[in-house]
Amino acid sequence: MHPFLILLHLAAAVMLLLWAVRMVRTGIERAYGPALRNAMRHARGGAPGMAAAGVVLAIVLQSATAVGVLAVGFCASGIIGVGTGIAALLGADLGSALVVKLLSFDLSELIPGLMLVGATLFLKFESRQVRQIGRITLGIAFILLSLQLVGQATAPLRQSEVLPQIAGYLAGDPLTALAVSALIAWGLHSSVATLILFASFAANGVLPVEAAAPMVLGANVGGGLVAIWLTRGAALPARRIPLGNLIFRCVAAAIALVALQLFPSLLGALGGSPAVQLVNFHVAFNLCLVVAALPFIQPMERLTARLRPVPAQEMQETATYRSALDRSTTARPVLALASAQRELLRMGEAVEAMLRPVLDMLDAGDPLQIGRLRAMDQEVNRRHTDIKLFIADVNRGSLSADEARRSLELASLAIDFEAMGDIIAKNLLTQAEEMSRLRLRFSREGWGEIQALHARVLVNMHMALNVLVSSDLESARQLAAEKSVLRRMERESHDRHLARLRAGAAETLDTSDIHLEVVRALKEVNSLLVKVAYPILSEQGYLRDTRLVEHV
Repeated sequence: MHPFLILLHLAAAVMLLLWAVRMVRTGIERAYGPALRNAMRHARGGAPGMAAAGVVLAIVLQSATAVGVLAVGFCASGIIGVGTGIAALLGADLGSALVVKLLSFDLSELIPGLMLVGATLFLKFESRQVRQIGRITLGIAFILLSLQLVGQATAPLRQSEVLPQIAGYLAGDPLTALAVSALIAWGLHSSVATLILFASFAANGVLPVEAAAPMVLGANVGGGLVAIWLTRGAALPARRIPLGNLIFRCVAAAIALVALQLFPSLLGALGGSPAVQLVNFHVAFNLCLVVAALPFIQPMERLTARLRPVPAQEMQETATYRSALDRSTTARPVLALASAQRELLRMGEAVEAMLRPVLDMLDAGDPLQIGRLRAMDQEVNRRHTDIKLFIADVNRGSLSADEARRSLELASLAIDFEAMGDIIAKNLLTQAEEMSRLRLRFSREGWGEIQALHARVLVNMHMALNVLVSSDLESARQLAAEKSVLRRMERESHDRHLARLRAGAAETLDTSDIHLEVVRALKEVNSLLVKVAYPILSEQGYLRDTRLVEHV
């Protein structure tokens, strides 16, 4: 076969593998995302408990990086500390190693059945949960299929004259092999896919085990780099979590590399075939790393604090107020209204930043965290005042009818966003304080209802900000329809809540008033969000003046 065709087939097989791994992960996140986040949020037992939670989550998600991003998000919200986040990430790497071990078995005979079941569930059922299970099943089938394709694509390479020279060089230069594989893992953004690929190469005789063993260590280091890259935009100290994990992995990889040179027979004791040896070596490396690193979590937390201190500029960043309002444009209405719209968008983003962690505050927030979040309402109020005064200045000039109408719409939306901030600060966060003070917990069913409502309102918040910028009619229609959806969800939650009260559920009795207040507040926030769509729908004649049926 022509070398170009070999590379084409191999590249296609690798991309199928990457896509299949991502398909499984996204299916699990969509089907069981809230439950997985709760499992990590409620993990007990300190660092060992978080490490165990990381193992389980990585096995389910087939990605240690996804667990790392989740841990960084929780740390940024104050739910977990840096040390427990590092422990969770160490456990997640062990969990992803176990996933590689599972996928290394010959499961090719399952491919037709998995494809049939997965496609049937995804195409023939309307339930979102069932469809995501079908997506997961198809993803597993495609992973197994991609491994077959990798074997077929690499078969001609065994007769290559150049490949043995490259493999021999890597076997004789383990540092280069480690560095190359770290770059490959970072480029693929999946240590699971990278290690499955290396195991497949070894199984097909393309990669000798002497060269592949350092590459396994490099893939572990590269996986740590991926987590740092994906969380580079997070605030400190949350970014210390992937940094601490990477330091642990680099030190462990260096020790393991030396051990391989001193005791070359170690790999032979891990299995009978090169592929089995590599996979078992990967699992053993991560298992030993977790056991050895857990006692040093606190020293690592202190080390990362020294390596990544919070800059004074970043500490003051939240207090820095930047306005998009350009006072020099008040005499030019077109530019002035565009400036006001930009400021309104910033105001909406501030409200979103207040709304997003509300669920965490209701579940495990302390008064200090809640107070910091409530202080953000001052920015919302200030932007609201600035927009009103700015638009008042613009209206003193000469405006066309359309410009005057638009200025009133922007002022009205500013009032609505300010009202959302008040609902969050004075209602939702007050309920969170009450939950924390009385040490209350929602019932499992009630908490699930609140989670569903909160997730829906967040999605609608994104949609509303997009509509504000784009003025897209179809998106506006979809946003307006969400008012009926939230009304139905609130009514169903209310009915189920009353049924739980009648049954005498203790947790429901204790949190009844708070549950109803939270549900009502989320519905009110959503109703205010929907008003972003009204000017667009009204202009196009798609908005009714009243919901009442005319009396005949």
